[in-house]
Amino acid sequence: MKAMVLAAGRGQRLRPLTDRLPKPMIPVGDRPLLEHVIRLLRVHGFDDLTINLSHLPDVIRDHFGDGSAFGVSIRYSFEPEMLGTAGALRPVAEHFKGEDFLVYYADNLTNADLSALWYEHRETGAMATVGLLWMPDPAGRGIVGVDSDGRIDRWLEKPEPGQVFEDYLINGGIYAFRPAVLDNIPATGTPDFSHDVMPDLLAGDHQLCGHRLQGQLLSTDTPQRYAATLDAVRSGTFSLP
Repeated sequence: MKAMVLAAGRGQRLRPLTDRLPKPMIPVGDRPLLEHVIRLLRVHGFDDLTINLSHLPDVIRDHFGDGSAFGVSIRYSFEPEMLGTAGALRPVAEHFKGEDFLVYYADNLTNADLSALWYEHRETGAMATVGLLWMPDPAGRGIVGVDSDGRIDRWLEKPEPGQVFEDYLINGGIYAFRPAVLDNIPATGTPDFSHDVMPDLLAGDHQLCGHRLQGQLLSTDTPQRYAATLDAVRSGTFSLP
């Protein structure tokens, strides 16, 4: 099965660590974050991976090569200038036409059951199925509302305190897509899934389903969240995939 791993981010907030490492290559335990991600994807059957690169691309290429040492096949998509999380699909769109695929944000660490998300996506036939979870503090994150049928009916990126609605769930940065989503990615600019594509799909009355992730998800996008992730792994409160 195919997956797009979004790994082009520079990680400005994690400097100086990311002056010498791409953000997905920061260490977690005894290996880079991205290695944990690839292991999780492989365990759940996603073995045909495309990874977009921009900042310090050779660090990732040199570590993973063609993926065979990690039980997967890897192709790379280099972006001299970053294209946005959705724009990253444009150069590799032909590869993803014809079958459903997964998109995974590589600055997140999870032990969630991706097979359960994939099964629900295939059962519903939704245009997109989004991995969701609850967190007590939605600051700086995307929040989603889900109706009684599991369909997403509200989508708000990085809400102000007064904008947070009841019964929100957090967007976990894991999407299962039908290939038709590629037709909804703008042909120019740097479109983002959370800011642009998902709200447009919702406004266009496409079926977007929310899947409550079975497992934990940790972020590494700020020094505080990265430190908390390391503490959780070190203490055993988070089980690595």
